[in-house]
Amino acid sequence: MKRIALIFPGIGYTAERPLLYYARKIAAAAGFEPHTVPYTGLPDGAKGSAKKLRQACGCALEQAERLLGGIDFGGCDTLLCVSKSIGTAVAAAYTAAHGLSARNVFYTPVAPLFDFPLQDGIVFHGSADPWIGTEELAARCDAAGLPLSVIPGANHSLETGDAAADIRILADVMRQTALYVGSLAGNSPAQL
Repeated sequence: MKRIALIFPGIGYTAERPLLYYARKIAAAAGFEPHTVPYTGLPDGAKGSAKKLRQACGCALEQAERLLGGIDFGGCDTLLCVSKSIGTAVAAAYTAAHGLSARNVFYTPVAPLFDFPLQDGIVFHGSADPWIGTEELAARCDAAGLPLSVIPGANHSLETGDAAADIRILADVMRQTALYVGSLAGNSPAQL
């Protein structure tokens, strides 16, 4: 069985930061072949500007097209997209443009995600995330049939500023991620 995991980071949240770093390890442990899309040169000022946010998403999508062009999805049994922030919109746009069936882990999505057809997945959001309000996101996730986990007091990085609390949050988010990814792979989730 061929399993592929595509990792779509955010603007300043690279694949080396905790959520994506550990999610990638979980995917690899579950038998997925991980591929990361490292964006560069995205336009500034996306936060607070819907126009600039969509421009940044478009620029990131162009880079994803180039960087993922060599992957043969034809023999892929399960495609997993793990995405953060603008990466959530890029993942949805990329899979829609290529007619790919994907399962998704959406970390702190942004509003442009909902401009595209959504597929199965789980969503994580901090109640103090300034990029999209919790009520708006909850309504959109409900309409799309996506389960949403809201972390009280957490920001766009799912952090609160309290290191001990942040470690507990990260462990819980990774536990939920491992359960989801493990269910896709048909095996028990990776041990945390």
